[in-house]
Amino acid sequence: MNAATFRNDLLQDILSQPTAPFREGHIISRVTQALEEASVPFFLDPVGNVVVGVSSHSHYLKLVKKKTEEPLRIFIAHMDHPGFHGVQWVSPTELEIKWHGGSPTQHLEGAKVWLADETAWMGHGKLRGASLLSTGKAIDRAIVQFENDQLNKKYPSSSSTQCLFGGFQFLAPVWQEGEMIYTKAADDLVGAFAITSLAIDSWKKHRKVTDSPFLGLLTRAEEVGFIGAIGHFELRWLEKAKRPIVCVSLETSRTLPGAEIGKGPVIRLGDRFTVFDPGALRIFSDLAHTVLPGKHQRRVMDGGTCEATAATVYGFPCIGISVPLGNYHNQSLEGGPDAAPLNGPAPEFVHKQDIVGLIALCHALLKPKLPWSDPWKAKMKEFKKGMREYKELLQSGP
Repeated sequence: MNAATFRNDLLQDILSQPTAPFREGHIISRVTQALEEASVPFFLDPVGNVVVGVSSHSHYLKLVKKKTEEPLRIFIAHMDHPGFHGVQWVSPTELEIKWHGGSPTQHLEGAKVWLADETAWMGHGKLRGASLLSTGKAIDRAIVQFENDQLNKKYPSSSSTQCLFGGFQFLAPVWQEGEMIYTKAADDLVGAFAITSLAIDSWKKHRKVTDSPFLGLLTRAEEVGFIGAIGHFELRWLEKAKRPIVCVSLETSRTLPGAEIGKGPVIRLGDRFTVFDPGALRIFSDLAHTVLPGKHQRRVMDGGTCEATAATVYGFPCIGISVPLGNYHNQSLEGGPDAAPLNGPAPEFVHKQDIVGLIALCHALLKPKLPWSDPWKAKMKEFKKGMREYKELLQSGP
């Protein structure tokens, strides 16, 4: 890869961490450890998102207030994945749980799940009696059945069980078969990895806060409505910007026709809610043809929505990059190793080279002096040339 190292060990570590909406502490710990080791500045905003590339609110404002035509590229990815929280014990070996986010909807009875708290893995159990939301599209509540009462003894009260969270368990938290990476949660831990790796590479070049056009935003609770991203935009810090802002959503998105696993990262033209900024997309598409000729894809990824939707609503131009994802939200859509039948629990999977391509595109977006202020200049020149060529015929009369 140009200008970057593929940090496979870091990827494996991040994918191995337990996470769920509002329970992103393990991801935060691993990501910030990697940033600290590389001397990359970061801080937590008041919502608990990890802001990467600056060390404080004041440094953040210094970066966004820099008077320059060079846009600040804000790379956004989320650290949660659909999962459940403990609610209360219904018996010493049965824990009622509440699910947050999308999920498989069939073959749930007896499905294996893992549990963790804020400090470590806490074991595993099996789902019983799952009920779905009124939409029928995801789990609402269920019981987790344990073989013994050890967790009940450790967390005896209803209030303490809320520290427990979990998700579906498979052969391992992460494993690789050839170039395919299988895991309990790729969405969007792959994006979180990409931003962390990009920050480490970028910081080797830019040691002053105001030198770099990079800012990373690793968010919480995306799976229940972009809560972390919305919380960050609601801080209104970016309203003080004196330079252009371009938000870059990094996602691990459901594979679709034209966005296929192993054929390269996808220039995301939009999501289910909206299309993205046409000028910025033009620049990005031209870059991709240069950096990854024949090894990238372009599509409106309308299998879901992403944090570019939130940024768009708050008035910021957005582009997006997706890594095609198999078995989106652990739903057995594509099957594979340790997958239940259709719509049952299954490990998510991605292709390693799609992630390599994702990071290459991110680096390309940080190149200086891209034509952000006039993305249509080349096309306008082409149009005018055509007009000149046909001027005589046009004047010859209808």
